[in-house]
Parts: sequence; C-alpha cells; structure tokens
Amino acid sequence: MIKGKDIIVVGIQAWDIEIGSNCKNIALEFAKNNRVLYVNPPMTRAVMRSQSNKETIQKRTRIKNGQEDDLVEIGPNLWNLYPKTLTESINSIPVHAIFKFLNKKNAIAYANDIKSAVSRLDFKNFILFNDSSMFLGLHLKALLQPLTYAYYMRDYLVKVPYWQKHGERIEPLVVEKADVVLTNSEFFEDFCRQYNANSYMVGQGCDVSHFSDDGETIKIPDEFKDRKDLEDKGKRGENNFLKHLTFVGAKKRYGEITAAIKERLDFELSVIEKTGYPGYFLIVEDFIREARNMDVAVGPGRGSAAGSVVAYCLWITNIDPIKYDLLFERFLNPERISMPDIDIDFDDEGRGRVMDYVINKYGANQVAQIITYGTMAAKSSIRDTARVLDLPLFEADRIAKLIPNIKLKNIFGEDAKSKGKVAGLRAEEKVMIEELKTISLGMGVDSETINKATILEGSVRNTGIHACGVIITPSDITNYVPVALAKDSDMYVTQFDNSVVESAGLLKMDFLGLKTLTLIKDTVKIVKAKHNVALDPENFPLDDEKTYELFQKGETVGIFQYESPGMQKHMRSLKPTVFADLIAMNALYRPGPMEYIPSFINRKHGTEDIEYDLPAMEEYLAETYGITVYQEQVMLLSQKLADFTKGEADVLRKAMGKKQIAVLDKMKPKFIEQAAVNGHDAEKLEKIWKDWEAFASYAFNKSHSTCYAWIAYQTAYLKAHYPAEYMASVLSNNMNDIKSVSFFMEECRRMGLAVLGPDLNESYLKFSVNKEGAVRFGMAAVKGVGASAVRAIIKERKENGNFTSIFDLAKRVDLRAANKKSFDSLVKAGAFDSFSDTHRAQYFSTDEKGLTFLERAMKFGSKFQENKNSAQVSMFGEASTVQFPEPDIPECETWGTMELLSQEKEVIGIYISAHPLDDFKNEMIFCNASLRHFKGDIGKYVGMNLSFAGIISDVQHRVSKAGKGWALFTIEDYNDSNEFRIFGEEYLKLKHFLVPNSFLFVRSTIQPGWTNKEGVTGEPRLKFTEMKLLHDIMDELCKKITINISLEEIKENTILNLETVLKNNPGKQSLHFNIWDAKEKIEVNLPSRNTKIKISSELLTTLEQQKFDYKLN
Repeated sequence: MIKGKDIIVVGIQAWDIEIGSNCKNIALEFAKNNRVLYVNPPMTRAVMRSQSNKETIQKRTRIKNGQEDDLVEIGPNLWNLYPKTLTESINSIPVHAIFKFLNKKNAIAYANDIKSAVSRLDFKNFILFNDSSMFLGLHLKALLQPLTYAYYMRDYLVKVPYWQKHGERIEPLVVEKADVVLTNSEFFEDFCRQYNANSYMVGQGCDVSHFSDDGETIKIPDEFKDRKDLEDKGKRGENNFLKHLTFVGAKKRYGEITAAIKERLDFELSVIEKTGYPGYFLIVEDFIREARNMDVAVGPGRGSAAGSVVAYCLWITNIDPIKYDLLFERFLNPERISMPDIDIDFDDEGRGRVMDYVINKYGANQVAQIITYGTMAAKSSIRDTARVLDLPLFEADRIAKLIPNIKLKNIFGEDAKSKGKVAGLRAEEKVMIEELKTISLGMGVDSETINKATILEGSVRNTGIHACGVIITPSDITNYVPVALAKDSDMYVTQFDNSVVESAGLLKMDFLGLKTLTLIKDTVKIVKAKHNVALDPENFPLDDEKTYELFQKGETVGIFQYESPGMQKHMRSLKPTVFADLIAMNALYRPGPMEYIPSFINRKHGTEDIEYDLPAMEEYLAETYGITVYQEQVMLLSQKLADFTKGEADVLRKAMGKKQIAVLDKMKPKFIEQAAVNGHDAEKLEKIWKDWEAFASYAFNKSHSTCYAWIAYQTAYLKAHYPAEYMASVLSNNMNDIKSVSFFMEECRRMGLAVLGPDLNESYLKFSVNKEGAVRFGMAAVKGVGASAVRAIIKERKENGNFTSIFDLAKRVDLRAANKKSFDSLVKAGAFDSFSDTHRAQYFSTDEKGLTFLERAMKFGSKFQENKNSAQVSMFGEASTVQFPEPDIPECETWGTMELLSQEKEVIGIYISAHPLDDFKNEMIFCNASLRHFKGDIGKYVGMNLSFAGIISDVQHRVSKAGKGWALFTIEDYNDSNEFRIFGEEYLKLKHFLVPNSFLFVRSTIQPGWTNKEGVTGEPRLKFTEMKLLHDIMDELCKKITINISLEEIKENTILNLETVLKNNPGKQSLHFNIWDAKEKIEVNLPSRNTKIKISSELLTTLEQQKFDYKLN
C-alpha cells in the first residue's frame, strides 16, 4: 500500500459525472493514506457535452473566465483541479477529442495549470498517475518531472475509433516509457508486458468498499463491528467477523490449530484484508451454508479457490489445501491484483433454489445474471444479408454451402494468417472458395450479398444469458451497471458481458449445475431406502481397495471425468493405488501433457528410473514420480530453490503459462542467481528453467484437478460398493438422452446387472433397484407419461398396496392425473405385464363400438370412483351399494415379437425386453463391421470390404431429375443407426431387399472418391456389392460346425443326446468334432463322413442348452 505520498491523478472523466470512473475510485482510495490532486480533463466541447447538468457547465465556464477558483478541496487529503485550458483548436474537436490532445502547445498550457496547483498545495516528489490519454501523459511527464509516472490503460479503448486506427502503434511507445503500467484486463496486461515488465492488472468500475458501506448487504454481529468503519467506510468489521468464522471453522476442521496452520490462516486473512475482499468470502459462505441447509449438494470446490484454507474452514470448499499442497496465492495474489473468483458447483436440480435464496436475501434489484452477445458467423451473415437484399433463399443457401469452416475475413484477407488458414483447407474446399471469390467480383445481388456479409461478419446479432455467472451489488444494481430483462425470466441481466463485468470490479460468482452431484445424491437416497445405510460421500475412506480395483480394471464407465476409452486404457496400465495417482491422471489427460503419461506410468511401476535434477526437488515432485505435472509444483520449487516470494512465484507461473517473454527475461537471472546462492548447480538450474518454460504452458491447476478427482473417487466408490444403486442413478440422470440410456444399459449388462422394463408395482419416477437387486426402469422415462401420473400411481400403491389387475388400478388411481394417454404408453412399455390375466395386445382390442379394452376399463374405473365419492346415501343411512360389472377381457392373439418390440421402442426409444437382432446373434458372427464404422471418416477404410447387418427401420424410394430411381434407407444394429443412399445399377439390383423391418446382411466396399479434371479427389464412396436376408445367411455362408468335447465328457449318455440332436437336423453342411485331453495336452480333429446337418438357430440353441461348445466356419 502507498502511504504518505503526494499523488496527481490525471483523469479521463470529469469528477462531477454521476457514475464514478475507475480513476475517480483510485483517487478516493489513494486519498485514504496520501495527499491527492485529481485533475479534470481539458475543457473540450465533448467534455462540456458530457457533463450531467447545466449548472456544471456554467461552473466550468466561470472557472475558465476566472470568476471561480479552479482548485477545490473536496475531501480529506483530496483536491479537485478544473484546468482553464481551452483553445480554439481543442474546442472544435469531436467526441473523442481527449485522444487528439497531443500537441506540445496544448500540453504546456495544461501542464501550467497543474504546476500552479502543485505550487499552491506544496506537493513534493509527487507521483503522476495518468488515465489513458496516451501522448498527453508523456508530455506531462516531461513537463512536470514526477518522481514516478504511472500509466493506466483501459480495455474499453479498443472500441474507440481513434485507438483502433492508431492505438496499437502508439500505445507500446507510451507503455515502454512509463515507470509502471496498470490495466483492467488480462488481455491488455499480456499486451503491456511485452513492452514493460512492470505491468499489472487492477479492477475497474465500482468502489469495492461499497460492499460493506452500511451493513445491509452483509450482516455483521455487533461484537465484531468497528466504529471507525462509519468514518472512513473501512472493512474492519467484515475482517473481524471473517477471522472469527475462520478460526471457529479451523477448530472443527483440524481439531488442534498448529503453528503452521495458524501461520497459513494469518497469511491468507492478511491478503484478503489488504486486497479488500472479506465481504466476498462472507457472502459466498452464507449462501453455501444455506444451500446445504436446503439439502442441495455442493461440490468440494473448483479451480484455484480450492487453494484457500480460509475457504476450507468456512466450508466453501471441502478439500484440505494443506494436505494436498494447494496454494492460496494461485487464487489471490497481492502482487498480481485481480478480483477473486469462486466458482461453485451445485447439484443441477438444486442450483435454482440457491439462486432464489440469493435473490431473496440480497434483493431482486441487487442480483443479476450476465448477458452474452452472439455474433454473426460467416454463413448466418450471408443468409441475413440475403434476406435484406431479397436474394432468393435457394441462392443464399448455395452461397452459404460454399463457405468452409473459416471466416469470410480469412477467405478474402490478404494477410499471412488468412492465407495460412486457406492453405490448410482440403482441395475441394479450395475449389469452393475460388467459386465464392468469382461470385464476389460480379455486379449482381449475389456478389453484393457476399461483400456486405464480409463486412457484417462478427457483428452482434443476438443476446443470451451466461450459463452460470451472477453478480451481486451493494445497492440498486442500476447504480453500477446498465441492465435489461432476461428472456423467460424476471431476473435482470447486465448489459455488459462477462469480461467487462469482471474488469468493472463487480462482485461476480459462478453458480454451476453439476449433474454428477445430483447422481451422487440420488445414489445415497436409493441406498438409504433399500439398505437403511446412511452414506456420507464427504467421508468415504481414501484407501478403499474395491474402489482402486475398479480404476485398475478400467471399469470407469459412468465415473466422472474418467470414463473415456483413452482414460480407461491408461487406468488399466497405471493401476492407481493412491489418491495422488488419480489427481495426476486428471491433470495429465489433456492435450500436451498427455505425452508424459507413459513415462508417469513406467516410473510408478519401476520400469523407468525416477530422476530429480536436484535432490531438493524430491519433496514436491515425489508424488508425481519426478515429473512436473502441476503449476503449483513450479511455484513451490521456485520458492524453495530461489527464495521467491509467494507473489513472485505466482507471477512466474502466469508468465510461463502465457509465455510473457519480458517478464521471464526479468525473472530468469533472479532465479539463477538466488538459487546459486543457495548452493544449487547453475548448469542444472538452466536446465530446470528450460524444462519449466517448455512444460509450464501445459501444467495444470492442481487445486481444480484435486477437487474433480475427489468427485470421481466418490462416484467410483459408489459404483464399486453399490453397483445397482449407482447405475440406477446414472440412468435416471440421463433419462432425457436415449442414446446415453442405451449406452449405460450396455454397461449394466457387462456388470451382470439386469435392467428390467417399467412395472406398475415396482417402478418409481426415476430408475430404481428392486428387491432382487435388478435395476428397474422409471415410469417417467416412458414417453407420454407425465410426472403427475407417476406420482398418483406411486401414492396409491404406497397407501394401499400393489395393484392386482387393470380393474383394481382403474378403481384406485386418480384418473384425473393418470389419463388414457399415460396408461396407453405404460401398456406398450410393458408396465402392465405383472397382471397375469391380460397381455399387451388385449388392451388395444376393440369392441363393436370401436372402444378399446383399455378405454372400457378406464370408464369402469371412472364410474366406480364417481359412485364412491358421491354424497348419495340410502334412506336407511347406509352407503350406496350400486355394483358396476367389470368389462369382459377380450380374447385375441398376443403380439408377435416384432410388434411387441416396435411398440416398446415407440414409447421408450430403445428395445428393453429384447432386441430384434437377438434371434440372429449366430448370423452376426459373419460380419466384420458394424454401423459404427460408417459414423466417422470412412476414408481410413478405403479399399476394404465391410460386411454388416441390421434391421431396416426406414426406406424412401425416390426418382432423380433424370428419371432414375434411388433410395434413402436407415439401418439399425445393437448400438447405432445410420442412413445410407443407393443409386444406379446397385439400386436396380438390390431394391427388392429395401423393405421396412427386413433383417439384412450387407456386403460393401469403400472406394476412393472420383477425381475431377482439376485433379481434385472427392469424398470416398460406399459401393454395395451384395445384400441378403439374415434368415438365409446360415445356409449360404456357414460351411461347417465343429463341436468341442473334452475326453472326460465322452460318456454314453452324452453321445446319445448329441446323436439325437444332430439326427433331428439333417442337411447339407459338414460336421466336425474336436476332442481334447487336458491332462495329456492332446487335441484331435475328427470330420464326420456320413452325417450332414442343417445349421440353424434352433440347432445352436439346443446345443447351448445341453452345454455343448461349438464353433462355426
């Protein structure tokens, strides 16, 4: 903190305007401990126009004419100077005149006004602080000779035309000559550091002291308040209260507060006090505590905030930073001042309730979400421009389709970057670009569309709402930021987007909805309901063998952040045994550091030596087997080896990550020299520095990795110990994505868990686990069944027991909530299958009036309920005994397998009870591909013959303009569906196979694309060579069957059984026997010369039932 100095602040905005600028707030902050002169901008016409009222304008005019004093004391240690400078040339300048106030003549006149004030105030060795006026500041530096010249650069300048034209050229000259540079965005901090290492980011906009101005936003108990806060708007009360809560929490977290823990807490609290953010921690602690009281799951932490022990002691985070070597200065660094940013994960179902609490607590007029601005992309700018210019829609589409995945500005740009992007395109895309350029050179509406669209590209087109960002202000939000009303919400949204809101110094936090937290919470509830075991995920033991076994086997489908095939492969190789392994893999499994994974695995298993450049490095690199994985390791080692301060270590971390050459060049000699003084070899220090520079841009934030590894561990623990309950939760939380449901059902099958369809007597709203340990479908997963219908069924079942028939159901359930459409869908899904006296087809059988049995049953139930609820009573006081006969159950055939499964799929989206291809599982062995092969780039299969099978779900026969037939058809297999097109002779030859619900075996070849006259090769082509019905495959493709029998199993009964089975299936295919003796390790293949058989699904099923092993060829 600067104290006891004389400071001149040259502002870009007049002091009198209603909303204070950042310079005004900085002047107020400086005045707390220094003497400050605030210099208003020169009196240009633009400045005169910007004043808030006529009185102010008249005042400035009186000052100019000498009728009023130009130097006014406006507060303790704070004076305001209204310069008299106003020349004809300046007076005629437009709005952004301040940027053109560059010539020395005007600067001298301006400087003379300041010198006069400096003399009257007796300022000595003053600091000159200049806000964004570029060369003006340099003129003033030369004319006033300050002790230090600080230049302040703000990010809004990029929107000013003068800066866009000259700023990037002029600004580096100004930045270079300043003693220190401050800016309000990370982008400009990086920009400035290229020219001046003493460049730092500070917040902009509101005075953060507002956040405790009257105690209304944050309630501070009286015993912690300090009267001095009322005098100087300080934050002593907030700091006192935060310290109290922190040490109370520390006692609960750690039991004994050791000297090391106290030192860390004192350090963090002192930084929070110096940077002025105690209120931020108190607000976050308040709504997180309330979230837990509302039974909303809260994540363990996220990002660098998990490095704060204060946050851990306030239960803002749940990961102990001391235990895992997480660093506070990575989050809040006094030497790199920036707003704290605590991102909080809530379960996605409870996030809204927490936001409601914040709105109610702090007021709807003090809470807002953050706006986002959508811009015109290349294709949308073409279509929008075409609409305005009345270019026909088909023409607009044709032009839009010529644009590859790059910007129009790159297509028509002449700079090296644009040419590089065009050069990286495929040959056919380059041809499209040439056509686009040719059109643009024309004189028609189409060329005008392209040229206007190129100008419009990148313009703001629409607004949205930031997914999770929320700001809270100390009083009415409109005092700090312009607002608008959000779509479909009563909440305000800021008119500033995320980057501006942050740089404006507003209190921002991210409320994130994390589905995994809902999943964990749901699993805990199912376990409690089924086993009466109360699980606490926050206290799962970190040394659980079953959990690590699951990771070691790579069985991590459904495990947070560890479920990708690549991660599963690395888990199987790594075989993690400690939590640190999981943290490291979470950090390494991303582009860049991924190349270190093999070495990490080898070092863990001892197949590669663990080496440290210096023995002193082992302390922080041992957990990652000598490999630098985390940014925190670089920070800790720079402190240990070279005595860097905590702040310097964080600046080094950021400079390496963002490749800030000027900063690194300044810090490297210091690192080498100070580490050498500590006795470390200079040559090795050079190597360490070089390694850090190479890897630091990849190194990951350990705080974030630790938090998410902990969530992953919790999910793995639940899957290992309560697999059915966990998978039921996984399925419930993916109910709206049928592909995910299908994927996770496949994982259930792999785990040996049965997944049963919905059932009226067992199912709940979501997926659940029944008494036998099988996963049962949730009724809400059925299309057409509303949550109210499901709740009505469950309520009645809980109160009065299971339903025994359709009539029992119709009599008992509230038919206003559970209507015909709901029952219709539940029947098709199989939810009524537990009623033994009816089958699915009967519910849809119609009578002579055209009413289905289901409709008649519901009418019966409705009449029964009306009678029961009526107030009619007989003259003797007894309830009415009117009896309604149950409708007759119709006799009809059951649905065939295909009908039953197709109805099932219609209401659920997937097949549950079976799959149509199950009858052809033996035929499927003749396929060497699946539909998955056609999903991505088929270029890698060029020249290959691919055979696949499936069921045709859709066919569209069409005729081209030339009068030739072709078809679109969709085939489905177990996991995917794919649309194919067939033309020409292939279509004529194979079209009779293209019938909906046909089971097809398809042979195809992937051929190279056609090459045009220019030598450009198109996309690879799929050629269909043969199609067969799956029913016929066994006869045509299977040549023989080999039955495998061990010598021990050759007994009279076995031979007789086998002989009977084979004789009942005579045919033309060969029969072989493979006899082996396990003891002697002898194997003999015996062909049957006399017996020929017919290999069919029935035969193979019989062999399986009798436990005979076989192989088809």
